Amino acid sequence: MSDPAQPQPGQPESAPPTASGPRYFPDLPPAIDLPAMEHDVLARWQDGKFFERSLEATAGRPLWTFYEGPPTTNGMPGVHHVEARVFKDVFPRFKTMQGFHVPRQGGWDCHGLPVEVAVERELGLSGKKAIESYGIAEFNARCRESAQRHVDAFEELTVRLGYWVDLQHAYRTMDTSYIESVWWSLKEIFTKGLLVKDFRISPYCPRCETPLSDHEMGQPDVYRQVSDPAVTVRFPLLSLPDGANPLLNGADLLVWTTTPWTLVSNTAVAVHPDESYAVARKPGDGDTVVVAEKLAARVLGEGWHVVATVPGAALVGATYGAPGRALRGVDPAGRRDVLQGRRRAAGPGPDRARPAVPGRAVRAQLPALLALPHAAAVLRAAVLVHPDHPGQGPDAG
Repeated sequence: MSDPAQPQPGQPESAPPTASGPRYFPDLPPAIDLPAMEHDVLARWQDGKFFERSLEATAGRPLWTFYEGPPTTNGMPGVHHVEARVFKDVFPRFKTMQGFHVPRQGGWDCHGLPVEVAVERELGLSGKKAIESYGIAEFNARCRESAQRHVDAFEELTVRLGYWVDLQHAYRTMDTSYIESVWWSLKEIFTKGLLVKDFRISPYCPRCETPLSDHEMGQPDVYRQVSDPAVTVRFPLLSLPDGANPLLNGADLLVWTTTPWTLVSNTAVAVHPDESYAVARKPGDGDTVVVAEKLAARVLGEGWHVVATVPGAALVGATYGAPGRALRGVDPAGRRDVLQGRRRAAGPGPDRARPAVPGRAVRAQLPALLALPHAAAVLRAAVLVHPDHPGQGPDAG
């Protein structure tokens, strides 16, 4: 019979006691195999059910709620998943050591545009009509399969990281039980008077016909260089600030925009205080416009003469009316201000400002313009055709 006091085969020798007392840990060998040590620790945690026992030991203690933001498993895990799961593990462990009961349940995100786009590529489809022709039910089935394709790889990564979370009862966002729980939560928030209405700018994908989340905006090929047609709009000056150049009387501000449907809700224009603006006049009819001096020749073309130049600061405080006959009919008494901006415009004249709520710029919706009885006349009356210049035209980036 072996002496229990003697080290057994495969066991490290206990360190000798010191003057301050016994030592409970063996000396580390000079050459350390760190991955092997990690596997030993993981096996010890798993065999000893340390995670489950930590939950049992804290049962009945104050609850610290942890919501595991689930990863999308239609792609393989990456380094960014390692970083996120480390933080998700550190705080529940810390709160457990503080005496809280911290149950945590794993989950898999099965929704979102990345899943649908990936399946579209696999099937060689593009756009809503192609999906409808393929069959919505069949397409959804392929999306469900894709969303679970790499669950095993994420489970292996989670275990290898030592991330303590319940994977045996992991939820899936596409399950009816989960969807109903979200609606229940929303209803409870509403019942408690905690649901508020606010404004938010949501990027919209016209091809997919859906708003885009911040995560979806970060996907590959979301941002592309495209050509946006631009129009230059006449804003007639109604009043001038004290000391303004008298040649500005009766002039129109030339303001360019790539979103003409927001003109109905225009609230102001901005000028750069240090930029030089040209007052140009066409001989014969007395037509006078204000345009950025650097772009006057390119925007106006032949037949115009610059009669004066003024700094942007001299335009601050002027008021102007709505562009075009149709919009002036909608808002005949509306006066808008010329404000001081902080950036130099890429277009021919002052920058156009959109309406805003505290902290957010809110663009008017396209149907608002289309609902006007003379919508087409708005653009015909307000647009001054111009040659290409930076930020505009068919070759614009």
